[in-house]
Amino acid sequence: MPDADADRVKSAIMHRRATVAGGFVAGLLAGVPAARRGRLLARAGIDPAAAADRVSLEAYATLYNVVVDALDDEGFGLFAHPIPRGTFEFLCRSLIGSRDLGEALERTARFLALVLPEVRVRMHRRGAVAQIELVEAKRLRPRAADPRRVFALEWLLRLLHGVSCWLVARAVPLERVRFPYPRPPHAADYALVYTEHSSFDAPDLIATLDAALLDLPVRRTEADVAPFLDGAPGKITMVYRRDREMVPRVREILARSLATPLASLARELGLSERTLHRRLRDEGSSFRAVKDQLRRSLALSQLEQTRKSIADIAADLGYSEPSAFFRAFHGWTGEAPSEHRRRHRT
Repeated sequence: MPDADADRVKSAIMHRRATVAGGFVAGLLAGVPAARRGRLLARAGIDPAAAADRVSLEAYATLYNVVVDALDDEGFGLFAHPIPRGTFEFLCRSLIGSRDLGEALERTARFLALVLPEVRVRMHRRGAVAQIELVEAKRLRPRAADPRRVFALEWLLRLLHGVSCWLVARAVPLERVRFPYPRPPHAADYALVYTEHSSFDAPDLIATLDAALLDLPVRRTEADVAPFLDGAPGKITMVYRRDREMVPRVREILARSLATPLASLARELGLSERTLHRRLRDEGSSFRAVKDQLRRSLALSQLEQTRKSIADIAADLGYSEPSAFFRAFHGWTGEAPSEHRRRHRT
C-alpha cells in the first residue's frame, strides 16, 4: 500500500509538471474580448471545457502566440497601449553584447520603461542578495486580484527570468518572490514556475536571488537569437522548472537536519558525491549554496516570526558562535539580525 500511495503522489506531481494550471490560461485570455476567447482556444487546439482545469505545456505556448497574433499585441490587451509585435525580438537583440547579467537586466529596465511605462523594473544589490522589483507607476487594475493585473505581473516576471536564464545559458534560481496580490487559486504551481518560496499581499512584486548571479557573463551571440526566437516568447514564458529537480530534493533533506553531511545526503539520493555535485552545478547551484539559502530562509523566518534570541537562532542553524551567524546574515542581507527584526516588526 505505501508503494501504491507513493506512485500516486509521484504521478500527480509529474502531471502538474507536464501541464499548466487553468488560472494561467484564464490570465492569458483576460485581456481578450469574451466573444473571441472560444475561437482562440480552438485555434490553439484547447477544449474550452478543459481550459479551466489544466492544459499541456505545448498547448499553452501555442495559445500564447495565438493571442499575440490575434490581438497584434505582445501584451495580450492587458496594458493601456498595445506592445507591438517584434518588441520581444528587439529586446533580445539589444541585450546581446551586455557584459554580464546585471548589465543586461539594467538594459532591460531601461527598454521596458520606454515600451511599458506602467511598470518600472528596478534592480538592487544588498550584500550577497539581489532584488528585482516590479513597481506599478499606477495600479494596473483597481482590484488587486483582477486576473488582468495578476497575469500581467506574472508574465513580466516570467519574461525577465526566462530571458535571464537564456542569456547566461544556465538556470538562474529565484530564492523568494513576494507578489502584490492575494494568493491566487493556482498558487500551488508557483513553486514549479518561480520558486517554492512565494508569498502574497506584498506592496510590490519583489524577486530575490543570489547577487553573485548578476556577475555571470552573457554567453549568447547574434547567432543564438534566431533559434531562441523560434516559437518564442510563448515557449519560454511558461517553461516549468524542469531544470530544478535536484535542488529541492537536497533542500528537503537538509531541512530535516542541517548537519547532514554531503556523503550521507548523496547516499540517500542514490548518487555518488561527484554526480550530486555535477547535478547541482547543472542547476546553477551547489551543496554549500543550497545549505546557505536554507539557513538564510530559516533565519529570516525565525527573526520575523518568533521571539527566540539571536544566540538561540544561531545555534539552531548550526553556528558555533553568534558572531559567525552575524557575519553570515550581514553577508546575505546587508544588515544585522537585530536590525532586520526591528525593521520587520516596525
